[in-house]
Amino acid sequence: MFEKIRRRLLLSYLIVLSLILGGFAIAVRIVFTHSLLEQQTEKLSALAQVAAANAELDNGQIKIENDLPQDKLLEKHQGLHWFNTKGNLIGKQGNDVFDLPIPVAEGEQINTIGKNRIQSVTLPIISSDDKQFIGYVRASQSLEEFDETLNKLDLGLSGGIIVALVISGVGGVWLTRQAIQPIEESFERLKQFTADASHELRSPLMAIQSNAAVALKYPEGMREADAEKFQAISSATNQMTRLTEDLLFLARHDNIPNQSKETVNLSSILSNLVQLYQPQAVAKQISFKSQLSQKLYLLGDANQLTRLFTNLIQNAIHYTPSEGTVKIIANLSTSHIVVNVQDTGVGIAPEDLEKIFDRFWRADKSRSYNSGGSGLGLAIAQAIAQNHGGLITVTSQLGVGSCFTVRLPTV
Repeated sequence: MFEKIRRRLLLSYLIVLSLILGGFAIAVRIVFTHSLLEQQTEKLSALAQVAAANAELDNGQIKIENDLPQDKLLEKHQGLHWFNTKGNLIGKQGNDVFDLPIPVAEGEQINTIGKNRIQSVTLPIISSDDKQFIGYVRASQSLEEFDETLNKLDLGLSGGIIVALVISGVGGVWLTRQAIQPIEESFERLKQFTADASHELRSPLMAIQSNAAVALKYPEGMREADAEKFQAISSATNQMTRLTEDLLFLARHDNIPNQSKETVNLSSILSNLVQLYQPQAVAKQISFKSQLSQKLYLLGDANQLTRLFTNLIQNAIHYTPSEGTVKIIANLSTSHIVVNVQDTGVGIAPEDLEKIFDRFWRADKSRSYNSGGSGLGLAIAQAIAQNHGGLITVTSQLGVGSCFTVRLPTV
């Protein structure tokens, strides 16, 4: 039980930590990308301004006097393009791969040519003499190095998150153990107290029960009202005895694997239970049916398995009204024995399905203390199934019935 809690606590811790680290990594990437792109835009704008300053209008034609060295442009994967006022290309310098689409548009653009992304900044060319608009100049640069830098950043951030989660997971295992340890110790003390108290209560309850039985066996010397009181004492004592036995069983077997395992014929156990409870079902006018495979063997404790299915059958008969049906179906799957205990009883509300295996839990309407049960029958059944490496699940519908499915590993 506590191992499952530790795993859930550790998983929740790692999920929260991964969300925090993921959010931090995304924020870092956004800020870094924006800053790097802004720096590159400023450099292209400065290059375009220098290129625009070196273009003059001479006899109605643009004359380009570019002092920028060609090798520098090629080294930085940059290119310059000059256009007239109509958007026609009149000159270029630098890398030739940056033949971007025309018409040109002022401002910053990012275009994709093949597999490459190109960033460009386009500025108007203004004549220095008469301040007339004479054309455009466009500075372009490949974003290949930019993308490589972002890929390295992504790799570094992802690797950092993975390393952080691994280290945090190792530390989280230790932390969850430290956090759960006081609870485990308290739970163990509670179980020990429950076992000791249940054991000590058996003797006085047995004394009360035996004395009440003796008094009821010889009613000649008592009044009729006294006999009714002794009958109530006997009934309450029987209920308290069952409760202490159930508590003692759970305290001794909770999360403890079976000590004595032997090959058990589950078909024989179920057949005997069907015969045992057939008269009770007939008395209540309930159709009690069974469909059992002949060879259902598993390793376990026959007494515990008998108690498991006894609890389920009693539960089904008790909550099934007259003219109803209780059916037991047992089959062998690939690696498990599957036993279904179906009834046409009152059913269980959907919001209560997750609670029915809790100790002392009872639904308001379908389960009543007047039944005399301890409220531990299904909890004991689930504990036995888990001690055998299995599990009990349930499906139900109000007014239609319930189906308890027991899955137990085969030999």
